[in-house]
Amino acid sequence: MNSAVLTTVAATGFTVAFFHAAIPTHWLPFVLVSRARGWSRGKTLFVAALAGLGHVALTTLLGLAIAWFGFQLDEKLGRLFPWIAGGILLAIGLYYFWRQWRGGVVHHHVLGAHHHPSEHCGHGHERSHWDEELKDSRLVETKEGDWTAISGLFVMLTLSPCEGFLPVYLSGVQFGWRGFVVLSLILAVATLGGMMLFTWLTLVGLEKFEVKNFERYEAGLLGALFTLLGVLLIVLEH
Repeated sequence: MNSAVLTTVAATGFTVAFFHAAIPTHWLPFVLVSRARGWSRGKTLFVAALAGLGHVALTTLLGLAIAWFGFQLDEKLGRLFPWIAGGILLAIGLYYFWRQWRGGVVHHHVLGAHHHPSEHCGHGHERSHWDEELKDSRLVETKEGDWTAISGLFVMLTLSPCEGFLPVYLSGVQFGWRGFVVLSLILAVATLGGMMLFTWLTLVGLEKFEVKNFERYEAGLLGALFTLLGVLLIVLEH
């Protein structure tokens, strides 16, 4: 394992985190609440960044647990670990391919929304199910102060960690704590950058920017990336 492989893992992690941030739940709630409450563009981006930090922090903590567990296994299993880690990544890849085949949407439900699975999670909807789900969200309807809305947005995103990035931490175990730090920085940059970009694009009036395909094909993209990582680990070890 060398720096070139770590670069490949990091690039894969960036792709996973950035396209995960493109899912509407990472920016649409902030835009809708902003419009309902008359927030300025700057305040909306600040709230989105604050919630994004919570989202990244929880994901990083979960990644820390995975990395620590991986370090223990790596120490005990030695050369067997890349085979096991690669096999796990391949299994995760197949799981996401199965989810893509079943519908493609990796659901991230909104706090306080009234869910109607038959209306939002089916095949072939032209609009993101978040467009409808968020219309009835208490985050938009609340009549209380801004801090109530801000707290709701923060909790909503923080308690929904980037599950797709966690296997990337597993693939970086071979690089020790250096790999963990690099991947954590990649997670923060890609997630916050993606959230800021899509929030800003919508705030400036590009509501027709096509994002539904990110949501529709998220599972397939994750499946391909984790399969690639699994094969990479096994082939390099071989």
